[in-house]
Amino acid sequence: MAEQIIEVDAIIHNLNELQEDSTVPRNVRAKVQVVITAMKEETEIQIKVSRALSELDELANDVNLQSYTRTQLWNIISMLEKFN
Repeated sequence: MAEQIIEVDAIIHNLNELQEDSTVPRNVRAKVQVVITAMKEETEIQIKVSRALSELDELANDVNLQSYTRTQLWNIISMLEKFN
């Protein structure tokens, strides 16, 4: 349980970094904020992860996304997939 909390904190930290990056488009930052909010909810970890994966997968497939940002999203997605 403590390991999961540490992992969730690391994921939220990475999402915050992505959201604070001024080179990331505004719509992407808004979706990242939705994911951060979902990860902070007091629900089961599987529900949080599922919701976050769905949102981030949609973002990662955006053709207008910079490759660096897409790589960051994939890294966060990989971290989330450890919970499945």
